[in-house]
This record gives sequence, structure tokens and C-alpha cells, in this order.
Amino acid sequence: MRHNPSEFHRNLVLKDLVATGALGAQIAAGLRRGTAVALDGELGVGKTALARAILAARGLKEAAPSPSFSLVQVYDLPDLTISHFDLYRIEQDSELAELGIEDALDSGAVLIEWPQRASDLLPDDTLIVQLVTGSQGERRVELTGPTRWTEFF
Repeated sequence: MRHNPSEFHRNLVLKDLVATGALGAQIAAGLRRGTAVALDGELGVGKTALARAILAARGLKEAAPSPSFSLVQVYDLPDLTISHFDLYRIEQDSELAELGIEDALDSGAVLIEWPQRASDLLPDDTLIVQLVTGSQGERRVELTGPTRWTEFF
């Protein structure tokens, strides 16, 4: 995925779900129509937990199911539609076209798990959230994206 060193860059450590919720709230505050957030990391690292924290911070009241099998869940929230994509099972580019990522960006914000499978569809100003499990079980997070994200961190 793209990375420009002159843009926004932060490294964080998430020690628990409370910290994940706080990060989700910070990201949620920066969402607007056309925003893409790429949630990248190995299986089980907490991508879906972070997506749920973002959705909850934007006002989702019910539990957000993982889009692993449906591939996309759409949430019409009071001030923004957010589409949550999970591209883990995508094998061909033709499947991406059917999901409507570009349409979702036109009408709202998108959260994308396994974003490397759709890197050509992501806008240049995508916020990339790289999650890695640390040696003590904590989550290490590297955030990169456009400079506009500095106001939220």
C-alpha cells in the first residue's frame, strides 16, 4: 500500500479493549464522506474489534456483525453511511467490482479489512491502520495517511 513519509504518521500501543475503543473514537471523529480506512494486519489481530469501536463511536447502538461471510455490512448512521468490507475471501478482481467500494466511497465512508486485495481502488488519502500483535499480547498500531488526521491524534 502507498505511504508518503511527509504525511500523517503515528505509532501507538493498545493494551486492552478500552484503548481500542479510544482509538476507534479518534478515527470515527475524522470520518466523512469519501474517507477510506484500511485496517491491515494478520488474522486475529483486532481489525474487526477496531471497526466495531469506530462504528460504536459514530453512534451504532446494536452489535456489528463481522462481514467475513457477507463481505460487506452497511450502516446508515445519523450523519454518515459507513460500509464495512472484509476482503479476506476475495480471490479475483471481478469480485471487487461487484462489492461496490467506489459507490460506497461516493455515498459515505468505508472501513476495509484486508485492504491489500483492493489497493487499486483505495483513494490516495486513505488512512492506513497497520495492526501487529506485540510480544506481551498488546496491539501495536502504525497509522499513516493524509495530514488532516493530525487534528484527531
